[in-house]
Order: sequence, then structure tokens, then C-alpha cells
Amino acid sequence: MNNQSIIIEKTKKLLDTRCYEGLRTAANEFLDALGTEREKEAAKNYLAVLEDSVVDIDGLINFFSSERAIERFGAEMANNIVSHAKERKAQGAKYCDCPACTAALEVLNYKDDFLV
Repeated sequence: MNNQSIIIEKTKKLLDTRCYEGLRTAANEFLDALGTEREKEAAKNYLAVLEDSVVDIDGLINFFSSERAIERFGAEMANNIVSHAKERKAQGAKYCDCPACTAALEVLNYKDDFLV
């Protein structure tokens, strides 16, 4: 795997964030499989989960505008996130900038190196 040390570093950074449990599991399974016969399969799974986990800016706005988000996070926090996301979208942002999404995108920058 090309850039393996960078991918490992970025994955550990991701694991230091508050991310969804499925992503955490896939990242840990990937790290555990390095150097074994399971490495390629774990890498494929990790990439798929990474890609599914990064929230696009419109999805972020839609979710935090919903009643479900307002009930779960409170109206003030939901409104703050929507305002922030709309500002970022106006500046050209395409993805959520929370620590987990940011870290996942950093790993995905090396997507082509995973399966080499």
C-alpha cells in the first residue's frame, strides 16, 4: 500500500474524533488487518464506510433543519449548525466540516493508495 504510514496516521486521527460507531469499527478492523491476508478486504470495507460516512453540505443542512434533529440536539444547536453550513455552502463548501467528516476526507485523499 502506497503512503501506508500517512493512511495509518490519518486513520488514527479519525479514531480520535467522535465518529459514528460503524466507521470506528471499520477503521479499527482495517488497522488490525494490516499485514495480514485480510488487509485488502478490510481496506475495501473501510473505504466504503468512509465514503458513506462523509456528509455532504446539503445533507447536513437538510438533517439539521428537520424536526428529528431539533428534538435530538435542541433548536439552538440545530439552527447554529444550519447557519454555519449555509455560510460554508455559500463559500463553496461541499462537505460537513465536523472533526469526523474532516478526518474521513483526509483519509479519502489517499483512496487510490489503499488497494495498490
